[in-house]
Amino acid sequence: MKKNKIHIVCFDIPDPPNYGGVIDMFYKIKHLSAQEVAIDLHCFKYGRKESKVLNSMCENVYYYDRNVAKSGLFNKLPYVVISRNTPDLLNTLTNDESPILFEGLHCCAYLDHPKLKNRIKIVRTHNIEHEYYENLAVVEGNFFKRYYFHNEASKLMQFESILKHADHIMAISQNDTAYFNEKYSNAIYLPAFHPNEKVDINPGIGDFALYHGNLSIGENNQAAMFLVKDVFAKINYPLVIAGSKPTKTLIKEIAKYSNIKLFKDIPTDQIHDLIKKAHINILPTFQPTGIKLKLLSALFNGRHCIVNLPMVQNTGLEELCKVCVDSAEMTKAVLDLAEVKFTNEMMTERQKVLQNDFSNRVNAEKLIGKIFN
Repeated sequence: MKKNKIHIVCFDIPDPPNYGGVIDMFYKIKHLSAQEVAIDLHCFKYGRKESKVLNSMCENVYYYDRNVAKSGLFNKLPYVVISRNTPDLLNTLTNDESPILFEGLHCCAYLDHPKLKNRIKIVRTHNIEHEYYENLAVVEGNFFKRYYFHNEASKLMQFESILKHADHIMAISQNDTAYFNEKYSNAIYLPAFHPNEKVDINPGIGDFALYHGNLSIGENNQAAMFLVKDVFAKINYPLVIAGSKPTKTLIKEIAKYSNIKLFKDIPTDQIHDLIKKAHINILPTFQPTGIKLKLLSALFNGRHCIVNLPMVQNTGLEELCKVCVDSAEMTKAVLDLAEVKFTNEMMTERQKVLQNDFSNRVNAEKLIGKIFN
């Protein structure tokens, strides 16, 4: 019989683990379960199917429909919060006295509720949400979506103070930890959980660079456009861009260059195969919040990694990447690394850093220690 029990409230169904936030949630659940923690899992659903896999890792799995009525847009609470505050969740959480882990500010509608006053409450922050939404607004071309992101950012900034009711904030990056500690004095750094159990890289040399991500997200579209127009348009080195739902603008831009290919809407295992085969994983970002799980995937499984500063600053991963400040440096880095073999010595160096600071087992133990000791 499992000795510790916890409620975990997820903003989405964390299976399949195929995008940033749900990847962290899925592998956190997996490794807590492996360490004999009994989990009552609470998931909001809006498009993803109920999961037999989650049933095998949890004592109980509860599903709640997310209320996506547009009337929620006019509430003083953020839409991502008001659409997840079903009374059924509160009623189920009060069935026992177990600790509660809220995944993201999205799930915190009941964090300060009197019925939960004496419970141990932990919030996993995946971003500084108002900064994240403000940055989404900056790169959004659609006027109405841009207005929504600005409005949501303002509401999230005000709502964030609810975090003072958490016993612990488990921040996903060092930068976020510093921010939350300055405001609430209850933040602990807990690195992202991820699917990689060991460093597994093919030594030698490849013949293309890879950028991957959900291309419907403004941030990722911006990064892909930057690579096409400002880096690979100027050299002959091959670039593969892989991801779901690319914009028409990106498709049109890629079509101009014979050295750039688009692999759209391909499954996760094919993305993983491209990461391993690429000679260079190139990952700029213009959204310096949280940590990008695709960076961890590239470092655990891919050869050379080129990034810009916002991708790695204060992550502890700087030494494992070629960090560039602009497109000129990135272009030069691609050409400089094109013929450089990835060696077993390089893989050993990766192993030292990644299996120390980004071990799922170690980080599950850290979380358990904070909750139950």
